Amino acid sequence: MDIATRLDLFLDVVRQGSYTKAADLRLMDRSSLSKQIKILESELGIRLLNRSTRSLSLTEAGKEVLKQAESVRQTISDTHRIVESFHGKPKGLLRITSPTLFGKLYVQKAIEIFMKKYPDTDIQLDLNNKVLNVIEDRYDIAFRIGDVQDSNLVARKLANNKIAILASKSFIEQYGTPKTPEELVKLPAVFFSSGGLVVNKIPIGRDSKNGEFRLWEFKGRYRVNEQELVLGAIKSGLGFGVLALYMLGDNIKKFDLVPLLTNYALPEHFGAFYAVYPHRNPTPLVNKFLETFKETIGDVPVWESYIDDYASYYQ
Repeated sequence: MDIATRLDLFLDVVRQGSYTKAADLRLMDRSSLSKQIKILESELGIRLLNRSTRSLSLTEAGKEVLKQAESVRQTISDTHRIVESFHGKPKGLLRITSPTLFGKLYVQKAIEIFMKKYPDTDIQLDLNNKVLNVIEDRYDIAFRIGDVQDSNLVARKLANNKIAILASKSFIEQYGTPKTPEELVKLPAVFFSSGGLVVNKIPIGRDSKNGEFRLWEFKGRYRVNEQELVLGAIKSGLGFGVLALYMLGDNIKKFDLVPLLTNYALPEHFGAFYAVYPHRNPTPLVNKFLETFKETIGDVPVWESYIDDYASYYQ
Protein backbone atom coordinates (compact mmCIF):
# COMPACT_ATOMS: atom_id res chain seq x y z
CA MET A 1 0.00 0.00 0.00
CA ASP A 2 1.51 3.37 -1.01
CA ILE A 3 1.43 6.66 0.87
CA ALA A 4 -1.36 8.10 -1.30
CA THR A 5 -3.61 5.19 -0.35
CA ARG A 6 -2.75 5.59 3.34
CA LEU A 7 -3.51 9.32 3.14
CA ASP A 8 -6.88 8.39 1.65
CA LEU A 9 -7.55 6.03 4.57
CA PHE A 10 -6.50 8.75 7.00
CA LEU A 11 -9.00 11.10 5.38
CA ASP A 12 -11.80 8.54 5.81
CA VAL A 13 -10.93 8.03 9.49
CA VAL A 14 -11.12 11.77 10.15
CA ARG A 15 -14.35 12.29 8.20
CA GLN A 16 -16.06 9.27 9.72
CA GLY A 17 -14.84 10.10 13.22
CA SER A 18 -13.78 6.56 14.06
CA TYR A 19 -11.73 3.64 12.81
CA THR A 20 -14.75 1.36 12.91
CA LYS A 21 -16.92 3.53 10.65
CA ALA A 22 -14.05 4.14 8.24
CA ALA A 23 -13.31 0.40 8.11
CA ASP A 24 -16.99 -0.35 7.40
CA LEU A 25 -16.94 2.22 4.61
CA ARG A 26 -13.88 0.56 3.11
CA LEU A 27 -15.16 -2.99 3.71
CA MET A 28 -11.96 -3.82 5.57
CA ASP A 29 -10.96 -5.00 9.01
CA ARG A 30 -10.63 -2.30 11.68
CA SER A 31 -7.28 -3.57 12.91
CA SER A 32 -5.89 -3.54 9.36
CA LEU A 33 -6.96 0.05 8.87
CA SER A 34 -5.48 1.09 12.22
CA LYS A 35 -2.21 -0.58 11.26
CA GLN A 36 -2.05 1.41 8.00
CA ILE A 37 -2.54 4.70 9.86
CA LYS A 38 0.29 3.79 12.23
CA ILE A 39 2.52 2.99 9.24
CA LEU A 40 1.61 6.39 7.74
CA GLU A 41 2.59 8.14 10.97
CA SER A 42 5.84 6.17 11.03
CA GLU A 43 6.63 7.09 7.42
CA LEU A 44 5.97 10.76 8.11
CA GLY A 45 7.73 10.65 11.47
CA ILE A 46 4.93 12.46 13.28
CA ARG A 47 1.70 11.73 15.15
CA LEU A 48 -1.44 12.64 13.21
CA LEU A 49 -4.19 11.59 15.62
CA ASN A 50 -4.73 11.76 19.35
CA ARG A 51 -6.53 8.56 20.33
CA SER A 52 -8.70 7.81 23.32
CA THR A 53 -11.18 5.04 24.06
CA ARG A 54 -14.09 7.28 23.01
CA SER A 55 -12.84 9.75 20.45
CA LEU A 56 -10.21 10.81 17.94
CA SER A 57 -8.79 14.27 17.48
CA LEU A 58 -6.27 15.74 15.08
CA THR A 59 -2.87 16.92 16.18
CA GLU A 60 -1.66 20.22 14.74
CA ALA A 61 0.43 18.27 12.26
CA GLY A 62 -2.58 16.09 11.49
CA LYS A 63 -4.62 19.16 10.53
CA GLU A 64 -2.02 20.16 7.95
CA VAL A 65 -1.63 16.62 6.61
CA LEU A 66 -5.43 16.38 6.34
CA LYS A 67 -5.40 19.28 3.87
CA GLN A 68 -2.85 17.43 1.76
CA ALA A 69 -4.90 14.22 1.96
CA GLU A 70 -7.94 16.08 0.66
CA SER A 71 -5.85 17.52 -2.16
CA VAL A 72 -4.43 14.11 -3.07
CA ARG A 73 -7.92 12.57 -3.17
CA GLN A 74 -9.21 15.36 -5.38
CA THR A 75 -6.24 15.03 -7.75
CA ILE A 76 -6.72 11.26 -8.04
CA SER A 77 -10.46 11.68 -8.55
CA ASP A 78 -9.90 14.29 -11.27
CA THR A 79 -7.35 12.01 -12.94
CA HIS A 80 -9.82 9.11 -13.00
CA ARG A 81 -12.49 11.34 -14.55
CA ILE A 82 -10.09 12.44 -17.29
CA VAL A 83 -9.04 8.87 -18.05
CA GLU A 84 -12.59 7.53 -17.98
CA SER A 85 -13.68 10.15 -20.48
CA PHE A 86 -11.49 8.36 -23.06
CA HIS A 87 -13.02 4.93 -22.45
CA GLY A 88 -15.67 3.76 -24.87
CA LYS A 89 -17.78 2.10 -22.17
CA PRO A 90 -18.30 2.84 -18.47
CA LYS A 91 -16.36 0.68 -16.05
CA GLY A 92 -15.64 0.58 -12.35
CA LEU A 93 -17.58 0.89 -9.09
CA LEU A 94 -20.60 3.19 -8.76
CA ARG A 95 -21.85 3.91 -5.22
CA ILE A 96 -25.50 5.01 -5.03
CA THR A 97 -27.84 5.92 -2.16
CA SER A 98 -31.59 6.37 -2.40
CA PRO A 99 -34.71 6.65 -0.23
CA THR A 100 -35.88 3.10 0.42
CA LEU A 101 -39.17 2.88 -1.49
CA PHE A 102 -37.95 4.99 -4.43
CA GLY A 103 -34.89 2.76 -4.66
CA LYS A 104 -36.92 -0.45 -4.60
CA LEU A 105 -39.38 0.69 -7.24
CA TYR A 106 -37.21 2.65 -9.69
CA VAL A 107 -33.46 2.72 -8.95
CA GLN A 108 -33.25 -1.08 -8.82
CA LYS A 109 -34.88 -1.37 -12.27
CA ALA A 110 -32.36 1.08 -13.73
CA ILE A 111 -29.49 -0.81 -12.11
CA GLU A 112 -30.61 -4.11 -13.64
CA ILE A 113 -30.72 -2.55 -17.11
CA PHE A 114 -27.43 -0.69 -16.65
CA MET A 115 -25.38 -3.63 -15.37
CA LYS A 116 -26.56 -5.89 -18.20
CA LYS A 117 -25.65 -3.20 -20.72
CA TYR A 118 -22.26 -2.43 -19.15
CA PRO A 119 -20.80 -5.70 -17.77
CA ASP A 120 -17.56 -4.05 -16.57
CA THR A 121 -19.41 -2.05 -13.91
CA ASP A 122 -20.03 -2.80 -10.23
CA ILE A 123 -22.70 -1.05 -8.19
CA GLN A 124 -23.25 -0.64 -4.47
CA LEU A 125 -26.79 0.53 -3.61
CA ASP A 126 -27.59 1.76 -0.10
CA LEU A 127 -31.27 2.30 0.69
CA ASN A 128 -31.75 4.76 3.52
CA ASN A 129 -34.47 7.28 4.32
CA LYS A 130 -31.97 9.49 6.12
CA VAL A 131 -30.17 12.20 4.15
CA LEU A 132 -26.63 10.85 4.05
CA ASN A 133 -23.49 12.92 3.51
CA VAL A 134 -22.62 12.31 -0.14
CA ILE A 135 -19.07 13.63 0.08
CA GLU A 136 -18.01 12.13 3.41
CA ASP A 137 -19.65 8.77 2.71
CA ARG A 138 -18.19 8.80 -0.81
CA TYR A 139 -21.33 8.26 -2.85
CA ASP A 140 -21.22 8.94 -6.56
CA ILE A 141 -24.98 9.53 -6.82
CA ALA A 142 -27.68 10.22 -4.25
CA PHE A 143 -31.35 10.32 -5.13
CA ARG A 144 -33.29 12.93 -3.19
CA ILE A 145 -36.96 13.86 -2.87
CA GLY A 146 -37.52 17.53 -2.09
CA ASP A 147 -35.26 20.55 -2.09
CA VAL A 148 -31.50 20.02 -2.10
CA GLN A 149 -29.94 22.13 0.64
CA ASP A 150 -26.24 21.29 0.27
CA SER A 151 -24.57 23.91 -1.95
CA ASN A 152 -21.50 21.65 -2.30
CA LEU A 153 -23.49 19.21 -4.43
CA VAL A 154 -24.65 19.37 -8.02
CA ALA A 155 -28.37 18.62 -8.39
CA ARG A 156 -30.01 17.31 -11.57
CA LYS A 157 -33.81 17.48 -11.57
CA LEU A 158 -35.46 14.25 -12.73
CA ALA A 159 -39.22 14.86 -12.33
CA ASN A 160 -41.86 16.61 -10.25
CA ASN A 161 -43.41 14.89 -7.25
CA LYS A 162 -47.19 14.77 -7.81
CA ILE A 163 -49.89 13.46 -5.51
CA ALA A 164 -53.46 12.16 -5.40
CA ILE A 165 -56.15 11.60 -2.77
CA LEU A 166 -57.03 7.90 -2.80
CA ALA A 167 -59.38 5.43 -1.15
CA SER A 168 -60.30 1.80 -1.67
CA LYS A 169 -63.61 0.73 -3.18
CA SER A 170 -64.47 -1.03 0.09
CA PHE A 171 -63.89 2.24 1.95
CA ILE A 172 -66.21 4.07 -0.46
CA GLU A 173 -68.87 1.38 0.00
CA GLN A 174 -68.71 1.89 3.76
CA TYR A 175 -68.47 5.69 3.94
CA GLY A 176 -69.70 6.92 0.58
CA THR A 177 -67.89 9.18 -1.88
CA PRO A 178 -67.00 12.58 -0.39
CA LYS A 179 -68.00 15.46 -2.67
CA THR A 180 -66.20 18.31 -0.89
CA PRO A 181 -63.12 18.77 1.30
CA GLU A 182 -65.48 19.35 4.26
CA GLU A 183 -66.92 15.87 3.76
CA LEU A 184 -63.50 14.33 3.15
CA VAL A 185 -61.86 15.46 6.40
CA LYS A 186 -64.69 14.00 8.46
CA LEU A 187 -63.69 10.52 7.28
CA PRO A 188 -60.91 8.38 8.83
CA ALA A 189 -57.51 8.88 7.24
CA VAL A 190 -54.24 7.00 6.96
CA PHE A 191 -51.04 9.01 6.85
CA PHE A 192 -47.28 8.93 7.22
CA SER A 193 -45.79 10.01 10.56
CA SER A 194 -42.12 9.78 11.50
CA GLY A 195 -40.38 11.84 14.15
CA GLY A 196 -41.38 15.45 13.65
CA LEU A 197 -42.77 14.83 10.17
CA VAL A 198 -46.55 14.27 10.14
CA VAL A 199 -48.18 14.26 6.70
CA ASN A 200 -51.78 14.91 7.70
CA LYS A 201 -52.50 18.20 5.95
CA ILE A 202 -53.09 19.10 2.32
CA PRO A 203 -53.88 22.34 0.44
CA ILE A 204 -57.03 22.01 -1.68
CA GLY A 205 -58.48 24.71 -3.96
CA ARG A 206 -61.61 25.22 -6.02
CA ASP A 207 -59.39 25.49 -9.09
CA SER A 208 -55.72 26.13 -9.76
CA LYS A 209 -56.27 29.27 -11.83
CA ASN A 210 -57.05 31.60 -8.94
CA GLY A 211 -54.34 30.07 -6.77
CA GLU A 212 -56.51 30.10 -3.66
CA PHE A 213 -55.86 27.02 -1.56
CA ARG A 214 -57.03 26.16 1.93
CA LEU A 215 -55.05 23.83 4.16
CA TRP A 216 -57.15 20.89 5.36
CA GLU A 217 -56.19 18.62 8.26
CA PHE A 218 -57.20 14.96 8.39
CA LYS A 219 -58.36 12.82 11.28
CA GLY A 220 -55.76 10.11 11.67
CA ARG A 221 -57.25 6.71 12.30
CA TYR A 222 -53.90 5.11 11.50
CA ARG A 223 -50.48 6.75 11.28
CA VAL A 224 -47.32 4.83 10.40
CA ASN A 225 -43.68 5.60 9.65
CA GLU A 226 -43.37 3.28 6.64
CA GLN A 227 -44.58 4.42 3.22
CA GLU A 228 -45.40 0.94 1.97
CA LEU A 229 -47.65 0.37 4.99
CA VAL A 230 -49.51 3.60 4.29
CA LEU A 231 -50.41 2.26 0.86
CA GLY A 232 -51.29 -1.14 2.32
CA ALA A 233 -53.63 0.39 4.90
CA ILE A 234 -55.41 2.46 2.24
CA LYS A 235 -55.83 -0.64 0.07
CA SER A 236 -57.31 -2.54 3.02
CA GLY A 237 -59.91 0.20 3.63
CA LEU A 238 -58.63 1.54 6.96
CA GLY A 239 -58.90 5.08 5.65
CA PHE A 240 -58.35 7.38 2.71
CA GLY A 241 -54.91 8.86 2.18
CA VAL A 242 -52.81 11.30 0.20
CA LEU A 243 -50.03 9.56 -1.70
CA ALA A 244 -47.22 10.63 -3.96
CA LEU A 245 -47.82 8.89 -7.28
CA TYR A 246 -44.39 7.24 -7.28
CA MET A 247 -45.37 5.29 -4.13
CA LEU A 248 -48.05 3.34 -6.01
CA GLY A 249 -45.71 1.23 -8.12
CA ASP A 250 -48.56 0.18 -10.44
CA ASN A 251 -51.93 1.26 -11.78
CA ILE A 252 -54.50 1.88 -9.05
CA LYS A 253 -56.99 -0.39 -10.84
CA LYS A 254 -54.92 -3.36 -9.65
CA PHE A 255 -55.39 -2.21 -6.06
CA ASP A 256 -59.12 -1.38 -6.33
CA LEU A 257 -58.34 2.24 -5.48
CA VAL A 258 -60.17 5.32 -6.70
CA PRO A 259 -59.05 8.98 -6.73
CA LEU A 260 -61.15 11.40 -4.68
CA LEU A 261 -62.07 15.07 -5.21
CA THR A 262 -60.58 15.07 -8.70
CA ASN A 263 -62.66 18.15 -9.61
CA TYR A 264 -60.79 20.15 -6.97
CA ALA A 265 -57.31 21.60 -7.40
CA LEU A 266 -54.12 20.42 -5.74
CA PRO A 267 -50.78 22.24 -5.98
CA GLU A 268 -49.01 21.46 -9.24
CA HIS A 269 -46.40 19.41 -7.40
CA PHE A 270 -44.91 18.78 -3.98
CA GLY A 271 -41.21 19.21 -4.53
CA ALA A 272 -39.25 17.22 -7.05
CA PHE A 273 -36.93 14.25 -7.51
CA TYR A 274 -33.23 14.97 -7.91
CA ALA A 275 -30.02 13.10 -8.52
CA VAL A 276 -27.18 14.81 -6.68
CA TYR A 277 -23.45 14.23 -7.04
CA PRO A 278 -20.27 15.90 -5.81
CA HIS A 279 -18.63 17.05 -9.09
CA ARG A 280 -19.73 19.52 -11.74
CA ASN A 281 -18.01 17.32 -14.32
CA PRO A 282 -19.27 13.83 -13.42
CA THR A 283 -17.61 10.72 -14.78
CA PRO A 284 -19.05 8.87 -17.79
CA LEU A 285 -20.08 6.19 -15.28
CA VAL A 286 -22.34 8.68 -13.47
CA ASN A 287 -23.65 10.25 -16.66
CA LYS A 288 -24.47 6.94 -18.30
CA PHE A 289 -26.29 5.66 -15.23
CA LEU A 290 -28.40 8.81 -14.98
CA GLU A 291 -29.19 8.50 -18.69
CA THR A 292 -30.31 4.92 -18.07
CA PHE A 293 -32.39 5.97 -15.07
CA LYS A 294 -34.13 8.72 -17.04
CA GLU A 295 -34.88 6.29 -19.86
CA THR A 296 -36.29 3.84 -17.30
CA ILE A 297 -38.79 6.26 -15.77
CA GLY A 298 -39.54 8.07 -19.06
CA ASP A 299 -39.76 11.75 -20.04
CA VAL A 300 -43.21 11.79 -18.44
CA PRO A 301 -42.40 9.70 -15.37
CA VAL A 302 -44.05 6.31 -15.36
CA TRP A 303 -45.79 6.94 -12.04
CA GLU A 304 -48.00 9.58 -13.66
CA SER A 305 -49.58 6.73 -15.66
CA TYR A 306 -50.62 4.87 -12.51
CA ILE A 307 -53.89 6.85 -12.46
CA ASP A 308 -55.71 6.89 -15.78
CA ASP A 309 -56.42 10.45 -17.03
CA TYR A 310 -54.39 11.89 -14.15
CA ALA A 311 -53.36 14.88 -16.30
CA SER A 312 -56.99 16.05 -16.34
CA TYR A 313 -57.47 15.80 -12.57
CA TYR A 314 -56.80 18.20 -9.70
CA GLN A 315 -56.67 21.36 -11.83
